[in-house]
Amino acid sequence: MFLIGDLLCYPMHGVGIVEQIEEQCILGETTQYYMLRFLMGRMTAMVPVNSAEKVGLRALVDRPTCEKVIAFLDNDHVSVESDNWNQRYRENLEKLRLGDIHIVADVVKCLMCRDREKGLSAGERKMYLTARQVLVAELAAAMGVPESTYMPLVGEKAE
Repeated sequence: MFLIGDLLCYPMHGVGIVEQIEEQCILGETTQYYMLRFLMGRMTAMVPVNSAEKVGLRALVDRPTCEKVIAFLDNDHVSVESDNWNQRYRENLEKLRLGDIHIVADVVKCLMCRDREKGLSAGERKMYLTARQVLVAELAAAMGVPESTYMPLVGEKAE
């Protein structure tokens, strides 16, 4: 169970902080909810405590994991993806929903390389930007540094 003040990662949304744990009665059923505020933007979410794991809510990764992800982003290896954009999009979306930082990094890296070589469709560009933001936010929060530290690794110049 997470505690108030914990930073965590929610797949497809990024890093959030548990601001409260509340009991609420919805449709006649009383359930405890994590009340999350995301670090990026003004988004908030209510996640039932009993289904947090099922939706992929997890603690931020540790420093050694961050270092492995950074090394992966920095090397030249790129996974082989389908040439069919529709299949590739569906596969990448499913990978992002899993929320594993290694898989998110792989999707970001593949889309970044595809963008450099052939360009991205509007849908893939949106996916890339979202995945990149989720990845950078977690790396930065876990390592205690500004997000701009990791932007050059994911295709954007540091500010």
